[in-house]
Amino acid sequence: MKHSRIPLVTETNQAFTFTRRALVLGGAQAAVGALLAGRMAWLAIHENEHYQLLAESNRVQMQLIPPRRGWIVDRYGKPIAINRSDFRVDLIPDRLEDKERVLAILTRLLDLPPDEVARIREELERAAGYQPVPVAESLPFEKYAAVTLRQPELPGVSPLRAFSRFYPDGPAVGQLVGYVGVPNKEEHEAEGKPPLLVTPGFKIGKQGLEKTMESRLRGRPGAQRLEVTAHGKLVRELETLDDRSGGVLRLTIDAGLQTYAARRLGLESGSVQVIDLLTGDILCLASMPSFDPNSFSDGISKDEWQMLSEDERRPLGNKNLSSLYPPGSTIKPMVAMALLEAGVEPEERVGCGGGYMLGNRFFRCLGRHGPMTMHTAIARSCNTYFYAMGRRIGYDRIADMARRLGLGEKYDLPVVSQSYGTVPDSAWKMRKYKQEWTQSDTLNASIGQGYLITNPLQLAVMSSRIASGLDLQPRLLPGRVQPKPLAMPKEHFDVVRGGMWEVVNGAGTAGRSRLDVPGIEMGGKTGTAQVRRITGSQRGQSGAWKYRDHGLFVCFAPTANPRYGCSVVIDHGMGGARAAAPVAKDVLTYLFDKERAMAALTKLEEGWGGGIAERMERQTAAWIAGKPARDAAKRAEADAKARGLAASDGNVTE
Repeated sequence: MKHSRIPLVTETNQAFTFTRRALVLGGAQAAVGALLAGRMAWLAIHENEHYQLLAESNRVQMQLIPPRRGWIVDRYGKPIAINRSDFRVDLIPDRLEDKERVLAILTRLLDLPPDEVARIREELERAAGYQPVPVAESLPFEKYAAVTLRQPELPGVSPLRAFSRFYPDGPAVGQLVGYVGVPNKEEHEAEGKPPLLVTPGFKIGKQGLEKTMESRLRGRPGAQRLEVTAHGKLVRELETLDDRSGGVLRLTIDAGLQTYAARRLGLESGSVQVIDLLTGDILCLASMPSFDPNSFSDGISKDEWQMLSEDERRPLGNKNLSSLYPPGSTIKPMVAMALLEAGVEPEERVGCGGGYMLGNRFFRCLGRHGPMTMHTAIARSCNTYFYAMGRRIGYDRIADMARRLGLGEKYDLPVVSQSYGTVPDSAWKMRKYKQEWTQSDTLNASIGQGYLITNPLQLAVMSSRIASGLDLQPRLLPGRVQPKPLAMPKEHFDVVRGGMWEVVNGAGTAGRSRLDVPGIEMGGKTGTAQVRRITGSQRGQSGAWKYRDHGLFVCFAPTANPRYGCSVVIDHGMGGARAAAPVAKDVLTYLFDKERAMAALTKLEEGWGGGIAERMERQTAAWIAGKPARDAAKRAEADAKARGLAASDGNVTE
């Protein structure tokens, strides 16, 4: 048996093996070292800029600066909405560590009333983590400084020096321009969640022109680079990129006239619309009572919001475009235009014995006028004439004229919404009610009642087109498009304007409202519109405010060379001659003799208890003072109902 030979292990063999292993291990170490060195070189040279930026971002923060909104000015450049520097304090929800402690300190430092603290709590509950919650705006410097000094111990509190929106004429322009506010979650998401919308102090348009013209009014934000510590404490400001303010928005509005009209409405609930007859420019859109947009810009209180929301005169609603009314007798000039086009002779007479008999139903007139021509029927507002003539030509012809003169039309205006009413005809009634148009429908619609409803601006457009003979398109933004003539004979316009002249300057229904300006005469038409069905001799001239008739008036001046068209609607004013025409008289007087108009207004405001701001301040104080009594009455009523229900349940059980 052979045995395998075992090699001898010599010192030389061992030295060779060790040397070979050392070489392999050394080579591996060298390779790893080279790899690490190469990677370090790559990071140090090629990736240097990338990691430098990362390090910079840990040390430097970028803070957006909200842009200043563009001004809104009137046709003459007078400011309607501007910006003013102020101090504010916000809360950033996701940075709050001890909400109750922070709120307690802010309440003490800023003298926050209980309702404001309650509002802040509610908004903190609703707000997303990134959405700032306003605590206080337009602060005096002393309070702002007090918060700033204690900011290190108030995480989540953001004191800022910024710009706030200011409306010099306050409530007079509330419905026109709207207001601004902090963007909500939906608005933030709708724009793709841009960081600007959650920047403390930034606001967007919420209503009116502030909302519809947001893209023009919003500027470009600036930015500020800040060096901070690892804990976010400011070390120094590095550099600032200035913001760019939004563009100036010029309107066709005459701010002086707008404010005058709002003040002249006084204690009434209503609206005034004035149009330039050369261009279609809207000079005035006053709707009262209104809200003060400065209250919304600064953060409206819960009590003030509740007061506005519960007011039956609807101060939060735009009456110029969103309120609808039966136009009443104000449409009789329009109906006369339709009669002339249908071939009715203006001198043809209709006998008025106090009304018109249709079958066995008697449609009443306002009086026994005797023989009426078109001229005298407009001047004395004779229903009988328009009943008879409207029935003769049929209402479809009248409806066509109504549309050509602006009724039922939706205008191309930068507004949030507008209600354009209804101009009915036989096709409309069949489409809506599946019923035939009746003769009684014609009679009602011919005097501005029944299915016919319009908004106040449409009435101003109707009056303006009759006065000018032009197809005027109302506009709030200046333009160069000139209106074209309406395709109607000049003689027809002359007849109707003559009747409207008689309304004010002759034996008409508005003789007490003729202008006191030498050489200037106004033509117009009064109207009274029912708000509910009345029977017999009953009329909506008394009773609860909400059941009284509306008062309306349409007009133009001067009659010799028409320059301005106007409409005034007074909610539940009980008559156009009584409530609306005197307002129109003073508003048009302002356009021709400001000194005379202001003297008349000053005297009126003395009797009303002051101007708009004074009356609103007293109203708010009285409402807040009476709130405990109202709340107690509501609780008592609820308790009484609950006891009544309990007693009823007990009787059923027995």
